[in-house]
Amino acid sequence: MAAKQTTGVHRAKIWQIAGFAFNNTATNMYMFFMNFITYYMVGAIGVGVVLATSFVTIMRIWDGVSDPFVGYMVDKTNGRFGKNRPFMVIGNLTLMLSTFIMFHVSHNMPSAIRFVFFVIIYMIYVVGYTFQCVVTKSAQSCLTNDPKQRPLFTIFDGIYNTLVFTLLPMFFTGYLLKKHGDFTLDYFHDAWMMVAPVAFILTCIAVFAISAKDRPEYFGTGKAAKVGIKDYWEVLKGNRAIQMLVVSAGTDKLALTTQGNATVSVIVYALIFGNASLQGAVSAYTSIPTMLFLMFGAGVIATRLGQKKAMMFGTYGSLICCVLSVMLFYMADPSTMSLPGVEGFTGFNFFTLAFLGLWLGFKGFSGISGNIVIPMTADCADYEVARSGKYVPGLMGTLFSFVDKMISSLGSTIVGLMCAAIGFTETLPGPNTPLTPQLKFIGVFCLYGLVIIGLICNIIAMKFYPLTKEKMQEIQEEIARIKSQAA
Repeated sequence: MAAKQTTGVHRAKIWQIAGFAFNNTATNMYMFFMNFITYYMVGAIGVGVVLATSFVTIMRIWDGVSDPFVGYMVDKTNGRFGKNRPFMVIGNLTLMLSTFIMFHVSHNMPSAIRFVFFVIIYMIYVVGYTFQCVVTKSAQSCLTNDPKQRPLFTIFDGIYNTLVFTLLPMFFTGYLLKKHGDFTLDYFHDAWMMVAPVAFILTCIAVFAISAKDRPEYFGTGKAAKVGIKDYWEVLKGNRAIQMLVVSAGTDKLALTTQGNATVSVIVYALIFGNASLQGAVSAYTSIPTMLFLMFGAGVIATRLGQKKAMMFGTYGSLICCVLSVMLFYMADPSTMSLPGVEGFTGFNFFTLAFLGLWLGFKGFSGISGNIVIPMTADCADYEVARSGKYVPGLMGTLFSFVDKMISSLGSTIVGLMCAAIGFTETLPGPNTPLTPQLKFIGVFCLYGLVIIGLICNIIAMKFYPLTKEKMQEIQEEIARIKSQAA
């Protein structure tokens, strides 16, 4: 059984935190997979580039409708299998089935209904993703409420995500794209055959890890919450912490989603650098240093100084690295980029060493500011308990998730519109497209420019974020008092 103290602070075992972090890894695998959806829509479904790149943004209307209802269901659920575990299992199974149908059946439908069929399956996928994704945030507050232990989730989550976003580009672009030559139907089949089983196994581990803490005594005031729809407006209006966190993380997510867009990767690595295989190599060379950087940031700064200061540390570091990187791309020659183990290596040079150093710094700093958001959401949920007596982690998770996804979904649209503006209206830039100054601008702007804007928004939002380390200690004492009175 998880460790519990009589002071109102309850702790989890390290393996529980490490295991539960796999829930976010599982959904991130699907998120990365779906970065390539525009290529499937253009090539297999037969829609235009602008519609394909705008599709994810358009579908956020449905996402916005489903998010609050999923959060409401989480807050109302407290059955035999806990509050969070049913949503993890149902969500992952839905993701597995919907993506299989999406990439194996949609293109075989009659042309008259092909796009409509695809949209319906995608809508089901969105619900499944929300089911599983919301639990990553909603279960944080019952996993542990120790201010020194809560940031540990960031370490494990950051390490897993670093591995995922290192290995998946190597698999998707370094192996699959080379194997199939383009984004063919066989390409998407092989991608699904890897993503779906691995994500399912990770979900099972996460379900087991949270099982001992997914119980009423670890929920908010220790009693089942009575939550109404009107509470959504009350939280949005009165909880300054979640307001500022949404602004901060939403703008960051827009930038990082755009940065990770498949078309942007093609422009930067295949066209500007001149070798698509460099993407996987860069990830491989920087993954371990990035993880060590993250462990220091979350393990030392966040646990000792608080999560807000860790966020600011990561933000300022990322901003410096991004500004210097933009200067590097225009003051040096990116085409000289080469790495050992990649065809065409001619030895290390100034651009390669400078790019690697700045990219390592950026990934390390942004890993701290980006991953610390999830346990900060739990702080916002605890703040709401102390503020209003309402324990609404599902509401917090979906409120945050809704705004976050609405903003981040614009990434694909931004890339599509920028490409269409310079003539790519029927097809997207591919590995064999000639490089132009306009394409270079799009690549650099999407890689760093939007990130700089998001980081500036971070700095402004955190000025008004009230949950310092000292404030969280006061909040946990207040929650302990509320529990004592309820008992």
